[in-house]
Amino acid sequence: QVRLQESGGGFVQAGESRRLSCVASGINTATATMGWYRQAPGKRQTLVATIAGHYTTNYVDSVRGRFTISRDDAKNTLYLQMNSLKPEDTGVYQCNIGGPFGNWGQGTQVTVSS
Repeated sequence: QVRLQESGGGFVQAGESRRLSCVASGINTATATMGWYRQAPGKRQTLVATIAGHYTTNYVDSVRGRFTISRDDAKNTLYLQMNSLKPEDTGVYQCNIGGPFGNWGQGTQVTVSS
C-alpha cells in the first residue's frame, strides 16, 4: 500500500523559511514525478511545484525564486524548501506521486502571518 506522509508545517511569520518533507512508503520513488500542491482557505487546490528525475523542476509563478523542490530517493523523501514566505502562501500542502490520479498525502498546514 502506497503511503505519503508530510511534515514540517506550522505557523511562521512573513519573510521566514520553512522546509516541508514527504516520506513515501510502499513505492519506489526513484523514477516517479512528484509534486507539491496547495489549497488555500476557500480556494481550489493548485500546483506549487513538481520534480521529474533530480533536475527537471516546474514551479507556479507565485513561488518561483522563493521555493525549491528536491528529492532524496535513497530516503524516498520529497522536500519543499520555502523561503521568504508570504501570507498568500498559507494553505494545506499535500505531496503527490503519479499526478492527479496518483497517490496523495494527508497534507500539512502552513500558516504565514503578516
